Amino acid sequence: MAVTEAVENYLETILILSKKQPDIHAIDICSYLGYSRPTVSIVLKKMKDDGLVKVDSDNHITLTPAGKQVAENIYKRHTVLSEFFAFLGVDRDTAADDACKIEHDISDQTFELLKKHYYEISGKNNSDT
Repeated sequence: MAVTEAVENYLETILILSKKQPDIHAIDICSYLGYSRPTVSIVLKKMKDDGLVKVDSDNHITLTPAGKQVAENIYKRHTVLSEFFAFLGVDRDTAADDACKIEHDISDQTFELLKKHYYEISGKNNSDT
């Protein structure tokens, strides 16, 4: 199943929100991403149909195991890239913005090598980010 950049952003948002609050509703996603309710509803329906999220009878949104895997992968990319760019001297806001642009397009091979290099030169390890 191919997941688009937009869907990756939604899944990552749900993961981030789930770390901050017990229940996630569509309005929380709207607020976080700055999107309209109809836009979020359309994407949520697609993600639900694709088996990436569940919506219960109280409209609480949760990630399925498949959705959580995608979300954690993209979140890890975002975190490592942001930290790496900041380590290089890029201000944190720019580093986060740039990471957001790159995290969706960088190949697995390039990301893994960049991550390995970052951990080597920064003295951090995999569990630090």
